[in-house]
Amino acid sequence: MISDVLSDATERMSKAVDVAKEDFATVRTGRANPALFQKILVSYYGTPTPLAQLASLQNPEARTLVVTPYDKSALRDIEQAIRDQPNLGANPTNDGTLIRVTLPELTEERRKEFVKIVRTKAEDGKVSIRNIRRKAKDDLDALKSEVGDDEVARGEKELESLTKKYVDSIDEALKRKEAELLEV
Repeated sequence: MISDVLSDATERMSKAVDVAKEDFATVRTGRANPALFQKILVSYYGTPTPLAQLASLQNPEARTLVVTPYDKSALRDIEQAIRDQPNLGANPTNDGTLIRVTLPELTEERRKEFVKIVRTKAEDGKVSIRNIRRKAKDDLDALKSEVGDDEVARGEKELESLTKKYVDSIDEALKRKEAELLEV
């Protein structure tokens, strides 16, 4: 029973770390990366649709991304959705068959702004891990009458070490992303 609670918490914490890393990937660094465009929603026939479902994304150069829509009628909508992204600062150009997005160089001020955004995303990830820990601890406390205080105490110690491990992994990903952002 305790192992079930801990394995469930481990699985959920692992997913929380993955989500945090995905969020980090959506924050722009000095290079163009298709992951920046993963969360862009395009109004396609009135329905918000992820850009990745409407077009292929290629990265021919360091600061250029080429978006090739599967449906040419969606070109204008895709171009507008990219232009409306405040954290990209990109100005897409449409040549009738594909969209070229050239990302401008990041200024020092903009880099620091992105570091703040990444830190906020990291904190959100840590909060979700702590919420998972709290729920698992409540589940362990509910088992006290069935398995005894000593077993629950061992389970709580293991839960704490799991929590520390996953929080540390978010901190490590944060350090890597900050270094990437501040690299000129």
